[in-house]
Formats: sequence, structure tokens, C-alpha cells
Amino acid sequence: MAAGERGLQTNYVSGTSQMERKKHNLLPPPKSASEEIIKAKSSEGSYCKRNSYPGRNAYENRSALVMRDEKDSPGHDRGQENFHLGQRSRVRETFRLFQAVCRKLLHEKEAKPDRQNSHKRVDYLVARILKDKKKYIPVHKKVIGSVPGVEVGDEFQYRVELNMIGLHLQIQGGIDYVKHEGKINATSIVASGGYDDKLDNSDVLIYTGQGGNVMNGGKEPEDQKLERGNVALANNIHEQNPVRVIRGDTKAFEYRTCIYDGLYLVERYWQDVGSHGKLVYKFKLARIPGQPELSWKVGLCVDDISQGKELIPICAVNTVDDEMPPSFKYITNIIYPDWCRPVPPKGCDCTNGCSKLEKCACVAKNGGEIPYNHNRAIVQAKLLVYECGPSCKCPPSCYNRVSQQGIKVQLEIYKTEARGWGVRSLNSIAPGSFIYEFVGELLEEKEAERRTSNDKYLFNIGNNYNDGSLWGGLSNVMPDAPSSSCGVYGNVGRFVNHSCSPNLYAQNVLYDHEDKRMPHKMLFAAENISPLQELTYHYSYMIDQVYDSSGNIKKKSCFCGSSECTGWLY
Repeated sequence: MAAGERGLQTNYVSGTSQMERKKHNLLPPPKSASEEIIKAKSSEGSYCKRNSYPGRNAYENRSALVMRDEKDSPGHDRGQENFHLGQRSRVRETFRLFQAVCRKLLHEKEAKPDRQNSHKRVDYLVARILKDKKKYIPVHKKVIGSVPGVEVGDEFQYRVELNMIGLHLQIQGGIDYVKHEGKINATSIVASGGYDDKLDNSDVLIYTGQGGNVMNGGKEPEDQKLERGNVALANNIHEQNPVRVIRGDTKAFEYRTCIYDGLYLVERYWQDVGSHGKLVYKFKLARIPGQPELSWKVGLCVDDISQGKELIPICAVNTVDDEMPPSFKYITNIIYPDWCRPVPPKGCDCTNGCSKLEKCACVAKNGGEIPYNHNRAIVQAKLLVYECGPSCKCPPSCYNRVSQQGIKVQLEIYKTEARGWGVRSLNSIAPGSFIYEFVGELLEEKEAERRTSNDKYLFNIGNNYNDGSLWGGLSNVMPDAPSSSCGVYGNVGRFVNHSCSPNLYAQNVLYDHEDKRMPHKMLFAAENISPLQELTYHYSYMIDQVYDSSGNIKKKSCFCGSSECTGWLY
């Protein structure tokens, strides 16, 4: 199941709004190549308490229960916050790698449907590959409560991802549990509606127990028993241990979009008659206060900042103060100066779509493969992507026409507490999805230099900073690249904030011309993005390379709040 639109929202992600933007690139800088994996501990451990991490977005006034080796000392707790920040980075790196390999295997599966292993589930194959290559985050500490590195609102496309990080170890079972002090206690549940779970209230969940052949169409239903996961949930009432709740979707079998909803307490349970006429156990769980709220938007101040120019309206929301969005002229295409007349490239002859890879001219430009999967997700970041253009004979439905077709996700701009205006999506966004194109006025170098001191929205569109994690260590040098300004003319991209660990990245794309000095800057999702999570990219400033109008070096602190924050924007 591809990531679908969900009714769950969260405001848990923070970005920055360093609105004084100077000339900068759109690609994130290189990240550490570290692939540090938590080493397994083979010895059995005992339970002990540790305090929750200050400032984390979940369950701050209670403690989490973890298994720890006897040799660990109490002084270990002093480094828990740093441990969480480091673990968060590992979790994100692992999922990005998992999602990238998934897209690659799906791409190969679509190209050669008859090949060996084509019948096997891609998510299981990728999980096995990562585990064999030691890119898996091994889970050897059983956790009751918050899982280090996982935050409320995190979204997952596959159930196996929950297993990879210890959020929910059962690949198919809905209740996960652990033995504690002679009794089994539930650690997590997946509420997907498969057992008639009531999911309409985000603070209270009525969860149906497991068993009774409810989900097995090949056997006669029977009364559920108070055993295994059911008795574990019942024991949580007396122990008052929190349960992690993951809300899922059952619209498809293989792809199951899940959102981590936070920690709940089991309040009571009872028996009821299920839809099949047999007795089932019902559990009432209440969400622990103090966690990020899963609330819908309020404070609408502008219905559509694009004024009808986008296929989907982009509203503006402000619940902070009375400020309105800054005035600018909304455009959907780059404004080229009079001296620039891009020449359309020669197109392909694929009248039924670019399916015959060996004969398609556009496929040849892309190194022998189409850069997108059939679900229109980009397979991997490349130096340059060639989409089919105006001279191609393929139809608009060709899956090598993606970013040129405009914004397809429901975006909104909103006023943040301390970072100016930001951008978020009201939909779930799958990794590799196209989000928007950065558009503005195309400027020559001299004009760009003239505007540097007073244009907060000036971007170099050709010289991208090389990100080794996305580009495989290749360089991307495009001399004499022009710049683009969205100070007067622009689109929703002018409001996207900086982060040192962004969830978007910019991809060079050509389709309506072949001048490599001025490719289209298309922003794609680098990871799963939950509804109402802020969209961010790395501004890619270089330290000591930003100057004021007098030629003095300027410095600006970064307040993105990322665990990987460098402390400086420039």
C-alpha cells in the first residue's frame, strides 16, 4: 500500500525560519559516512528505570522501562539525552537506506517482472539485505515506553520497519509483549481496524484483543481467550506500564502505512460479542497527556496563496499572531530573462509511453533506465534526471513525466512560534515523492551580485553542494551557473525552511531544454513525511562565504533544532 492520505496529524517536527536568505544552493551538504551500528549484547539483563529525555516529544512526566545489563552503572543515565539524539540520527539513516533499496528493487521488479524473486515481498527482501549487510539497527534491549530515536508522528510504509527499530517486533501480530517480574506486559499494539477497532478518537482507543480466528477466513471463529497478548494488555492495567500505539491502515496487504501515535495506558477491559457472533475482549486505552497533539488545523487566514495557479489550493494558517503572509507574485514556472531562450531538446518516439527501454531516447539519456518507479517515486538521487519533454511523442501519463506536472500533494504555509513562516503537508508523503519546483526570476551573475545585499531569496541554481549520501560521491560542477530569486516572483518554495537534517532534497531535472547550467530544481521527499510535519531542506551555505554590501563576512546562528545541527547557518 502506497502511503495514502490519513486523518492523523502531528506538529512534532521543528525547522528553522532563517528568513534572511542569501545566495545559496538547494542540496544538503555531505553527512557523516558513519554507519555505526549498536553492538549486540548476548547476556540477559534485568529491568531498571531511567528518566525520559528532557525536551522530547513524548511522555515527559513518566519513566520508561528498559532492559539493561547488570554491568551498566546508574551514571549511564546522564548521557541519555545525547543517546536519544544519536539514536534518532541512526534511525533516520537506516530508514532512508531501507526506503532507497526498496525503490531500487521495485524499479527492477517493474522492469523485469519475470525474474527470480519477483514474487517475493520487497520489504522482506530489503530487511534481509540490510540485516546481512549489518545495516540493521539490532534490537537487543526490550523496551517498555518510548523507543530511543523514534518520535510521535513518525510514519512507516511497511510493518517490517516497525520491527527494524524495536517499535513493534511482531511482523504480523497486533500485540507485542515482554515478560516482566513473572508477568507478561504489553509493550505495543498496532490498531488497524482489522478487529473492528474504534479509531475515530485520537485520545481514546477501543482495541479488540487477538485470537479467536477472527482474521483467519479458513477456520471457524471461536471465543477469544485471555492468553498471550490479551492477558498482557490486562496486566498493564495493574502495572500501569504504557503501551506504544501504532495506528495502521488495512486498505492493502503488502503496503501498510502506519503512524506512531504515542504512549497510552490501558484503563479497563471487558468481553463483548464480536461481529462473527463470538466473544471477544475489548480494551480501553487512553492517550497519556503531554504528548504532541494529533489535531487538525485552525487559524486559516488565506484560502489559496497561489490564487488558483496550482491544481491544489495552498492555504495559509496562523495560530500565533495576526501577521499575514508576505506579499509576492505567485508563479508556477521560471521567469527567463530576455537574453535566455531555451531550445527544446529532440524527443523520443514512444507513442504508447516509454516502456521499451532499449529504444527510448530519453531512457538512453538517463543511463539506460527510467529514473522513476511506476508509482512516480524517484528511484535514487542522480546528478541529472532527463524527463520526457514537449517534443516527445509519449502521452502525459508516461511515468517519465513526473516533476513537470506540478504539485500533487496538499501543502499549506503556517506561522511557526519562532521561525517565521514554514511549509507542511496535509497528506502522508512517501519517500521519493515529488513535492514542488523552486521557481523564481533567473538572473545573470552580475545582477545576482547586485542583489546579494538585500535579496533574502537568492539561490544559485547550478552549483549544487555535493551530498555523498545521495549522489554516491560524484561531483556536480556546472560553471557559470545563473541564479534565481523568488523575492518578487515565486511559489510555495520560498517559505520552506532550513534544517541541518532535512526531509527534502533538490534534484536537477531537464525536460524542456538541455542547458545544464540552468536545470530545474525539483524538491523530492528524502524519507517518509507524516501529515503536518514541516518540510525542510538544507540551504547549503558555506561558512565565511556570505558577505554584506560592504564586503564583510556575515555570520548567522542556526536554530533548526536538529540533532545534527552545526550551530551555524553561515
